[in-house]
Amino acid sequence: LLSLKLENETKGKLQKQICQVVLDHFEKQYTRELGDKWTSVRDVLTSPLCWQYAVLLNKFSQSAELENALRVKGYHPLFQGTLPYLPRSLKCYISRTPRRFPAQKHQTGKLKEYYLLNAASLLPVLALEVKDGEDVLDLCAAPGGKSVAILQCAYPGQFHCNEYDDLRSRWLKQTMESFIPDPLVNLITISKLDGRQIGDFKPELYDKVLVDAPCSNDRSWLFSSDTQQATLRLIQRKELSSLQFQLLRSAIKALRPGGSLVYSTCTLSKAENSDVINLILKSCTNVMPVGISEMAKAVSQEFAFLSDTQQHELLVLPEKGKAWGPMYVAKLKKI
Repeated sequence: LLSLKLENETKGKLQKQICQVVLDHFEKQYTRELGDKWTSVRDVLTSPLCWQYAVLLNKFSQSAELENALRVKGYHPLFQGTLPYLPRSLKCYISRTPRRFPAQKHQTGKLKEYYLLNAASLLPVLALEVKDGEDVLDLCAAPGGKSVAILQCAYPGQFHCNEYDDLRSRWLKQTMESFIPDPLVNLITISKLDGRQIGDFKPELYDKVLVDAPCSNDRSWLFSSDTQQATLRLIQRKELSSLQFQLLRSAIKALRPGGSLVYSTCTLSKAENSDVINLILKSCTNVMPVGISEMAKAVSQEFAFLSDTQQHELLVLPEKGKAWGPMYVAKLKKI
């Protein structure tokens, strides 16, 4: 009875926190862009009690007990099909029912055993296909979940994690210290450069670049507690696609010919997703799209995708029981 009461109280609190200004804005835009699909997506995004969390295991702090504990609690491995790229060292568990495994606190000198994340966050990493010895740039790396996931997959030759924002950069540093052992953490470069200029500072230096761009984060924006700040965000939202375009142009300059780039956001917004990629493909003659539909097909049991996307892109739509995303992923190759 008590747990039911607490659940109802939590439900009440969470429902009250929905920012009406943002919801109204999304309602107009996403009804236009997603049609009927928006209703079911909105139901998930506005109901945190049905959100799910995946448990990414840390291979540098492995414990068989943890895997057993997860299985006992009803978790199962996220990736069970045959994917074009799936390193054996990348292990992630999910539960069909919405539940949250307890988070681990940061302790100096002690590595965490797992990272809690939205399972869709691993799709850009799988699309990037990092191999041992490749030089890799994570252009907008904070808070560090995708950087940690890349290191679960392979040992890059040089790994450059960049985060322009000061506070987020400190967060990134702490994440790396929490998950990556000393000898390896010393080989990682963490910088605070303006991502729009990295291509000029470091031309044709990397085999793989991840651009997990700053975007209008649909999940968190819906729960903005400050209406004034939310309104300002919605006004500034129009400028994000210009920043994303500049970051992509910079990333292309930083890539070696033959290298590949993955662009990702956690928004449903067409202006920040396919529109940005289409503009890049029109204005940069030295890049071509790379198909990722095989990867999407291989994980379609666990993720719901928007159906009418192009071969080189995918958009994860949150659904009940598959409450992952939003996550947009596109892949390009430098010629």
